[in-house]
Amino acid sequence: QVQLVESGGGLVQAGGSLRLSCAASGRTFSACTMAWFRQAPGKDREFVARIFKSGSRPSYADSVKGRFTISRDDAKNAVDLQMNGLKPDDTGVYYCAACIVDSAANRYSYWGQGTQVTVSS
Repeated sequence: QVQLVESGGGLVQAGGSLRLSCAASGRTFSACTMAWFRQAPGKDREFVARIFKSGSRPSYADSVKGRFTISRDDAKNAVDLQMNGLKPDDTGVYYCAACIVDSAANRYSYWGQGTQVTVSS
């Protein structure tokens, strides 16, 4: 059974930092693209960051470029998201996703349950 479990969310003041982690199990993900998405209250889920196999070609949403860093540890079957300079607009539920199916549609095979990030002003 494949599982993605996110952790590291919480409440932080604007300008602060959080590090999210996603622990994957049930199969090997080293050949998979891994990503983070988020969903703010009342809004659609949006892409945050993506990293290809072997840690190559990380990409980010314009809104988080220069503040967020995605990384992966294939030995641990894990992907992290370091978030610095947090803003209230970064508030939302953050989801880990694995194994891209359709990049244009942001379709992935596996999704986690999400972890809440709340940034106070």
